[in-house]
Amino acid sequence: MITTLLAVAVLSCAAPDSVITLQGVTVTGKSQRDFQMKSSQSAVQVSHDYLEQHFSGSLMQSLEQIPGVKAMSIGSGQSKPAIRGLGFNRLAVTEDGIKHEGQQWGDDHGLEIDQFAIDRAEVIKGPAALLYGSDAIGGVLSLYTNHLPTAPFQGCAEVFARSNNESLGLSAKVGGRKGRFFYRANVTLIDYADYRVPTDSIQYYSYYIRLKDQRLRNTAGLERDGSVTLGYAGYNFHTDVRVSDSYSKSGFFANAHGLEVRLSNIDYDRSPRDIDLPYQWVNHLKVLSHTTWHNEVLSVEGNLAYQRNLREERSEPVSHGYMPTPDGSLERRFDKSTYTGQIGIRYQVSDRQTLSTGLSGEYQHNRRDGWGFIIPDFETTSLGAYVMDRYKLSEQLIVNAGLRFDHAHTHISSYSDWYETPVNGVPTYKQRSAELKRRFNSFTWSAGMNYNLGEWVLKANVGKSFRVPIPKELGADGINYHIFRYERGNASLDPEESYQLDACILWAGDALTVQVEPYVNYFPNYIYLNPTSDYVEGLQLYHYTQAEVLRWGFEAEASYRFDEHWTASLKGEYLHARQQSGPKKGYTLPFSTPWSVDADVRYSLKNDGFIGLNAHFVGAQHEIVPPEKPTDGYWTLNASCGKNVALGKTTLKASLQANNLLDKRYYDHTSYYRLIDVPEPGRNLSLMIGLEF
Repeated sequence: MITTLLAVAVLSCAAPDSVITLQGVTVTGKSQRDFQMKSSQSAVQVSHDYLEQHFSGSLMQSLEQIPGVKAMSIGSGQSKPAIRGLGFNRLAVTEDGIKHEGQQWGDDHGLEIDQFAIDRAEVIKGPAALLYGSDAIGGVLSLYTNHLPTAPFQGCAEVFARSNNESLGLSAKVGGRKGRFFYRANVTLIDYADYRVPTDSIQYYSYYIRLKDQRLRNTAGLERDGSVTLGYAGYNFHTDVRVSDSYSKSGFFANAHGLEVRLSNIDYDRSPRDIDLPYQWVNHLKVLSHTTWHNEVLSVEGNLAYQRNLREERSEPVSHGYMPTPDGSLERRFDKSTYTGQIGIRYQVSDRQTLSTGLSGEYQHNRRDGWGFIIPDFETTSLGAYVMDRYKLSEQLIVNAGLRFDHAHTHISSYSDWYETPVNGVPTYKQRSAELKRRFNSFTWSAGMNYNLGEWVLKANVGKSFRVPIPKELGADGINYHIFRYERGNASLDPEESYQLDACILWAGDALTVQVEPYVNYFPNYIYLNPTSDYVEGLQLYHYTQAEVLRWGFEAEASYRFDEHWTASLKGEYLHARQQSGPKKGYTLPFSTPWSVDADVRYSLKNDGFIGLNAHFVGAQHEIVPPEKPTDGYWTLNASCGKNVALGKTTLKASLQANNLLDKRYYDHTSYYRLIDVPEPGRNLSLMIGLEF
């Protein structure tokens, strides 16, 4: 919903007169006293400098060192976000206050957002449906590209490279301001080759597949992004319009798309930079309008947006089951348009009380094409309204409470195969999806408190969130080649509900800072894909079902500043999940994240620079849901350094990130490629050089 109304995304829980260092970003608590007391939720604010210093190939990989945040990597150039083990449609991603609407259900592509256009990011950990509606049941990743230029002409240019997949890229941003009018523009170009893994072969079911030069063949890709913003910024009135377009093309690891690749005439090892069949391309067009007005006691904010996400998957035409060999390579095509409108009002009742309310609406229209089927055509309409009250009982204690109502309507169209299948000896155009209309209503609520006493800061938040079943969960019926399974929806699913209690306890002294964030999360009806003993078209059948689930865990962090140069920190997280009902009662959830710990040492140079060393430890994961396999624990050694040099009115910036220095072979339990014995990438160096002017 509208983040500026309630300033919900705040720097976790920094105490007054304290200093918290987040891997290169140092924020003094004294200057952030009012800011960090505006929310009872656990959250972290990340600056543009942090993103540059931790550049690792994708936005989420750059944010992975934040406790509770994970990147679910797909190939060498993309990744999806996960917060406290929840991702996909359980995590809302917003850009300048508007929820990003792509094909979030897809397991095989990342965010269609230019990471180099982002000025700052905020991560809310835990349910945030009160402000953001459905999909924010696990948290929110808020991205902002709304930095206002302060000079007639300014900007920056960056070049970057990665060693593992021989990635090369260029990004440039310019902006200017004349009087009250301003503009911004940016462009990003990236090309990358097949990435390397520390193994010479992998196993797909019972087949062993050799890898040439330890490369995953056909994982090369490219990205082309651009945006333009025009706006007006007055004393109490601001408005701007932003148009952005993000295009990416990437190959699917050929041997993961099916065993038929053995019969292909394509020479996948001809060049590591080729993008051969099978591949996908995605284009995301976004038009946003943002307007605010305020006076001493009242502020009004309005957002309008149009998004079009167009995605195609292409592969060699191959016959499956009773399907004859199709014409052309268009396997799947999804064309999704989303229209969004929001308005929010904040009223300063008194010096102690602030009342906020908002209304939002969204309409989605999705159409499919191609000879392969996974989800049907659909339209969804949703409306939501909330009210929230924030009251300052004293300078040390603030309480808040809110209520929200949502209504959603989903219409799924029927679909039948384009070829005949024998049913009881009679050739039939088999129906994969029946027409379905469902309506969902939900009340959600939230309450919390912030307490600040000397060196202590205490936060607590309790609330209920919800999530509407997405069309894939309701109407899917097809092969998901990239995850090696047959998926079938369930038209009778109820809205997913979540009750969560989370807290933040922080003590900050002159040199030592300790922070713990525990949470408990209860789902009466968690939706997930349940593996069955049945097989369809040679692949194991997974069926959407619901189960009672209890999740609990914590994030913890301690840092010690030895002097003005040396800082050491220890960060860790743990998550425990257990199904309380259903066919897998007593088991955890699929792809559950194991515990992890990061140990860091950092040396700050006198003249705006740093050198850092990191040891990343991940525990073994033996808590699985059959047919999952356990994953061994591992550790990696990583290093980073950076330096800024003033050159007159310009600044030269350079940063180097080295991941998996020892080139260890290990498996990420949340990676789908783990199912076919593909380890994580080997040693990787990421270099970025930029010039600000």
